[in-house]
Amino acid sequence: MKPAHQPLLPGATLGVMGGGQLGRMFVHAAQQAGYFTAVLDPDADSPAGRVSHHHVHSDYLDGDGLARLSRLADAITTEFENVPSRALASLAGDVPVSPSADAVAIAQDRIREKAHFVKCGVACAPYAVIETADHLAAVADDLLPGILKTATLGYDGKGQQRVATRGELGAGWVDAGQVPCVLEKRLALGYECSVIVARGHDGQAVNYGPQRNLHRDGILAVTEAHGEALPPEIARRAVDAALAIAHGLNYVGVLCVEFFVLAGGELVVNEMAPRPHNSGHYTIDACDLSQFDLQVRTLAGLPLVAPRQHSPAIMLNLLGELWLAKGSKPSDPPWAQVLALPGAQLHLYGKLEPRPGRKMGHLNITGASVAEVRATAARAAALLGLPSPLAAA
Repeated sequence: MKPAHQPLLPGATLGVMGGGQLGRMFVHAAQQAGYFTAVLDPDADSPAGRVSHHHVHSDYLDGDGLARLSRLADAITTEFENVPSRALASLAGDVPVSPSADAVAIAQDRIREKAHFVKCGVACAPYAVIETADHLAAVADDLLPGILKTATLGYDGKGQQRVATRGELGAGWVDAGQVPCVLEKRLALGYECSVIVARGHDGQAVNYGPQRNLHRDGILAVTEAHGEALPPEIARRAVDAALAIAHGLNYVGVLCVEFFVLAGGELVVNEMAPRPHNSGHYTIDACDLSQFDLQVRTLAGLPLVAPRQHSPAIMLNLLGELWLAKGSKPSDPPWAQVLALPGAQLHLYGKLEPRPGRKMGHLNITGASVAEVRATAARAAALLGLPSPLAAA
């Protein structure tokens, strides 16, 4: 096995499981720092695969593909949480892998994830595990109305159902295929936020300030990142909780922890993502080190320094609907008008086919003040036909 925890200097090859937009931005950051890159993804036209030095065109569990990636790469990470954890475990027999297969497996399973939050002393919504008919019958009445979530393979609002009565709960579990689920009590939400942490092999951890997030139809739409986004006490508690979760996992890599802030100001954890996150894309333009720069550093075993945010920022998520607004034939949004706005930085992911709900890119807005950034973001949203981003304010 290649030696673990030894710093990998520029000129080494960093591998990534997954070829989506997060892998693409990781590849760009690694290449900028002087590394070679290798991507494993089953899509021959994957966004990351098309910009990497090496693209292993393979299924995630294909033995030959995994062997080839382990020969190419000096260390390997992942760009999305549903890469099979057993593939990461297999790779770890030959090459350092971070985050670990076990950390990813915990993030892939809401039951294990919630147990980890509780172990770390971080509050989450009241919940019940439903794996059998007996579990279903034993659900406490005060957990309804609630949200029924499949334990695995849920993201961007998928695998979730609102249930108000015991009848709806039973029907929802049947609709889900009677797979293991978690029922969460529906709470009165004020807003959502997230914290991005980077933690190294030596246990050192750094983080960005919490960002405030607005979701529409279960998909992140707007992130605000600046000193006015959250009350200071809630921001402090969110950072403390995210660090406790990362340390409790003995985590290595970039981790995003998402929270709900309840109407009364209580903070509860929602879920974690063992990778860079959509809500951290603003760091590319608003900080001296992006979340992808930190992903490179944690994977390569390089020193971690606290990132500094130099500008207030708002990120607008760009979904496939923008290309389909004028009919079934795709047409480009008005980029020339959008890019005429001060502080507007466009990031497109190289995806060839726009589809409703598909993340095609994001727009970062930076400026000298929060008021300036909010005004520019509102103008950009109007040009793109998006709802006002100031709903997040």
